[in-house]
Parts: sequence; C-alpha cells; structure tokens
Amino acid sequence: MADPSTYRPAPGAIPTSPGVYKFRDAHGRVIYVGKAKSLRPRLSSYFQDIANLHPRTATMVTTAASVEWTVVTTEVEALQLEYSWIKEFDPRFNVKYRDDKSYPELAVTLNEEFPRVQVMRGAHRKGVRYFGPYGHAWAIRETVDLLLRVFPVRTCSNGVFKRAQQVGRPCLLGYIGKCAAPCVGKVSEAEHRELAEEFCDFMAGRTGGYLRRLEQQMAEAAAELEYEKAARLRDDIGALKRAMEKNAVVLADGTDADLFALAEDELEASVQIFHVRGGRVRGQRGWVTDKVEDVDTPALVEHALQQLYGGGTEQVPREVLVPVLPEPLAPVQEWLGGLRGAQVDLRVPQRGDKKDLMATVQRNAQQALALHKTKRASDLTTRSRALQEIAEALELDSAPLRIECYDISHLQGEDVVASMVVFEDGLVRKSEYRRFQIKGFAGQDDVRSMHEVISRRFRRYLQEREQTGEWAVPEEDAPEETGPRTEDGRPKRFAYPPQLLVVDGGQPQVAAAKRALDELGIDDVAVCGLAKRLEEVWLPGEDDPVVLPRSSEGLYLLQRVRDEAHRFAISYQRAKRSKRLTAGELDSVPGLGETRRQALLKHFGSLKKLRAATVEQLCEVPGVGRRTAETVVAALASRPPAAPAVNTATGEIIEDAPAAADTIESGEAK
Repeated sequence: MADPSTYRPAPGAIPTSPGVYKFRDAHGRVIYVGKAKSLRPRLSSYFQDIANLHPRTATMVTTAASVEWTVVTTEVEALQLEYSWIKEFDPRFNVKYRDDKSYPELAVTLNEEFPRVQVMRGAHRKGVRYFGPYGHAWAIRETVDLLLRVFPVRTCSNGVFKRAQQVGRPCLLGYIGKCAAPCVGKVSEAEHRELAEEFCDFMAGRTGGYLRRLEQQMAEAAAELEYEKAARLRDDIGALKRAMEKNAVVLADGTDADLFALAEDELEASVQIFHVRGGRVRGQRGWVTDKVEDVDTPALVEHALQQLYGGGTEQVPREVLVPVLPEPLAPVQEWLGGLRGAQVDLRVPQRGDKKDLMATVQRNAQQALALHKTKRASDLTTRSRALQEIAEALELDSAPLRIECYDISHLQGEDVVASMVVFEDGLVRKSEYRRFQIKGFAGQDDVRSMHEVISRRFRRYLQEREQTGEWAVPEEDAPEETGPRTEDGRPKRFAYPPQLLVVDGGQPQVAAAKRALDELGIDDVAVCGLAKRLEEVWLPGEDDPVVLPRSSEGLYLLQRVRDEAHRFAISYQRAKRSKRLTAGELDSVPGLGETRRQALLKHFGSLKKLRAATVEQLCEVPGVGRRTAETVVAALASRPPAAPAVNTATGEIIEDAPAAADTIESGEAK
C-alpha cells in the first residue's frame, strides 16, 4: 500500500487548465483515468487526509504510485480523450460495463449498384442506410421476411448474386416472389433502386400513404374483377400491418430519440436504453455496471453516453432523454452535437408520452438489475467465492455456511421490533426467519434492543442443548414467529446456531451483540456488523473497520443479508404500526369478538354513547349477555375517554362523533 504523499506533485506544478489525468500503480499500469475542468483543484482533492476520502477513492490513491496529466483546450476535448484512454487502458478503478457487445442493425446498401438488405454490426459505412439497433438479429430477419413480400429487394451476398448472373437463373427467393431478381434482369437497376428506397421509407415510418395506396389499388382491382390481383394486394397489406405491429408507435410526430434509464445500488448500476426511430421503438440494449469508482448518477449518465456514442458506431439522434443531466452539461451536449453534426437536445422529459416511456425504460432497468442479482446469487461458484472471501476477511476458521442477520426497526421509538433472517450456503432460508417484539423496555435504544434480541435468541438455543425433547421456552422469551409450526401449534425450534452473526449497524451494535453472547458463555459464534454509510465491516473490539473491495462477492453477500433483514424488520414494524393505528378501544376487551363489537357500535352509533350506556342497555344488544356487558363497562371505565374529534374544515369539535378506529373496524365509516 503506497503513501499518496510520496508521489504528490509539487505545489504549483499542476496547471489550472482543462485536462485528463492518469493514476498508475507501481508496475506502471494505468488504474484510473479522469477528466477535470481545472486539473489543479481536482488532483489536489486526491491528496487530502485519507480518512476524509471515500473508501473507493482511498483504495485507489493508496494503490497508485504515480499520477500524470495531459492538458487540453476545452472540456469537450477532455471528454473525448478520457473515453479514448478508458478504452485503451481498461483501468480497474473506472466504471466497467459487462455487456459491451455490438448490436445488430438493419442496413440497406444504397451505395451499391443493386442495393441489398442485410444485418450489419460495427461501424457505420458511408452510403448505407441503417435502422435499429435491435436486441437480436432474428428480430430483424422476421421483419425483413414480412416486408420482402411487398418490397422484394435483393438480400443475397455478392457471391450468390454474381453466380446467378453467370448461370442466368435466380435463387429460390426469386422463384417464390421474395426477390425481384435483378440478377437475371427481371427488373432494371432503376426499378430495383426504387424498391429499395420504398423499403427505406417504410422502415423510416412513412407507412400511412403507402398502405392507403395499396388499399386503393386493391379496391380498383376488385372493381375490375381482377380478384387474384386484389387478393395478392390484400395479403401484402396484411404483411405490412404485421410488420408494423412489431414496432408499435410510442411517440407521435416521427420522433427520433434515445432514452436512457438507470437503476442502481451501492455496488452496481443497470443501464437500459430504448432506441426510438420514427416514433417506434426500434431496439433496446442494456448494461450492468460495476461501481468501482466513487460515482454518482449524473456521472453514470455521462459514462453511459460515452459508452454508446464514443465508439462512433452508433448514430446520435435528434433527442437524447436521460433521468438526470450530466454535470457539467455544456461539454457533453457540445460533444454529442459534434458527433451528430447538428444540435442534440439532451434533457430530462417532464411530461407527456416521453415521460411515460421513460418510466417504462426505468422499469426495465430495475428488472435487469434484479435479474442480474438473482443470477449472481444463484451461481454456486460465486456463492462459494463469496463465503470464502468473508471467511478470509474476518479471519474465520471456515466458510460461514449459516449466517444470521439481525436488524432493529421502529418509528420514533414506537412499535420497536427486530428481525432475524437466515442465509445457508449463500441462499435465503425463509423458513428460519424470526421476528421479535422488544419487551424489556420502552423507547428508542437500538443498542439495548440488539442486546435483548441476541440474548433471547441464544438463551433458547442453550435451553435446547440442555434438553433432549422439544424446547421448553419461557413465555417472556418467546418471539413472535413467522416460520413453520409443529402439529400442536407451537413454533418450531431454531435449526442450529450460525457460524456468523451479522448485525445491521456499527461498533455500538456489534459490541451489544458480543456482550450478549459473552453473558451466555457462547464463544463459537463470530460477530460482525455492516454499517450502511460506507459499507464497512466492524468486528468486536476493533477500532478500525474491515474494508472489503467494492467488487467483492463477499461484500455483495453481506449486503444482501443486511438488506433482507432490513426489509423483513420494516415490513413487520409497518404491520404493527398499521394495526395499532386502526385499533379501537373495544379491541382489547376480553371475550369481545369482531361480531359483537360491530353489533355494539351499530346499536349505539358511537363510542361516546356506548361508554355512557349501562349494563342493562348493553344487554339489549342481540348476542351480548350480562357477563360480557359488565366486562365492556368495566373496560371502558378503566380507560380515559379519547380526544374529541375535530372537523378539519371548520375547526369545530364534533361532540357525538364515533370513534374513528372502531368505526373503520366495524365497517361503518362515515
């Protein structure tokens, strides 16, 4: 690990001009490339106290052994040079796109004597008309197969075309009517070029006039009793409509635009792009990005734009719609305009169809990230590597095959609950999940809550070890269970203790969990905490955290465990809060069920009248006996009356308002 002060440039040596800089490691390899509007303040920021740097940035500067820079004239030049160097050196600390393949496009070679329709990838060629890109080559071939019936343009290779010219016999497509067969002179060069141009016009979205012309020709043929010609035109119209259905109109006025959307977490980001040409979605593509460097959403957008358009293989459309604008905006917009040769409207859609389509792209990005995480988590090799990395980082004797994670959830000290989730062999084990109510005290104290939960869980474990049958669990220690139950309705026991206990939090929570284990005499369970702020791992008694690499599978697994515990805890806390807020004063009356509670409220009309009723008046309600009536009167008398209801529109106190919660519960809301 290098000391950044050993290679820090001398004061005043760094220029204040725009430029691009490279950090190299001790072997001379480029590990990071960046750009700056002014090099001096940007580079100086890397050489401050390491404790003030983001962990990813701190790792980079301590890995590097030297820094160098190149001065350029404008920010646009800096943007271009940064992209070129990232492509050339593939630095390990820059954002990496896993899916960087070229996407197929439908191409019409108008620069040839007899234009040809084909699938093309790579750089655009002069004189070739492109449509797309498409997600798959077969999607192009399906569309072309439908259109060749109406526009029988040549699709064969040059070798096949020359061979047909030599033998004077067309290929199979020429015989079945899907090629005009210019190779044998069935159509002239001018007629074939006209077919190719009509094909391009149709693909560009100018479909309405052509369909109307065909429909008119079909009607004329039918009127002249040329039924075979009319049937052929009818089939042509059907083929064109089926081809149009494959590219439904999503934006009006023939819009040409690319829409970018992002879904991200601490470690990764998913980029999804929809290509709209002529108002139709012509293609879609996506990447998954490792957030190796400290990068925010505007920077991710800038990287995505560089990735898509920087290679020169993708045409820049008139509009580029993004979720957030890159910062600074001007050089990126100028760079895109230079690539297109005309002004590019780079903006965030605010309303209308474009905003709605952006929401669709956003959903695709979220689904792509979730799918990537699912595939990554289900891979056996990846899971094994993750467990091994955790064992090495925490200095465990073996890989933690069972991991339990605990989280505390509350709302300003109300409804304090805890969750326990279990991962076995790197996969969730939902049947082992547990949830707890904090019973030992009232109020907000996450550290004390964590101590109580760990104590209760492992006290039950020790009791099981001492017994040979089912667990005898004290009532005050029994958590509410969401897992399976035995035949007699009792919760099933915890399977066995974990090799690793993870808590959601930093040093205080870790210390509380360790203290609970020590008090119970348990010394064979490792403890760690994962703090959200910087994703560092804390160990008991350590002043400094363990920082796992951002691309580490071990850190990814710990994050999944922590996030699942947080999800499970907060869902339970919300359910309890909702139940408490909608509960009425009658809910806790012993022996009073839902049916009789509704009957009482319906009979008296409000809780205030019910509170004023005598036992005899309560007995008049069908289904309410004297003992139940006495219980209700005693229960209501022991509680203070609820605060009076207020009309929020006028501020007037409603004297005889029904209790809102009880009314809602009884289905008599007013």
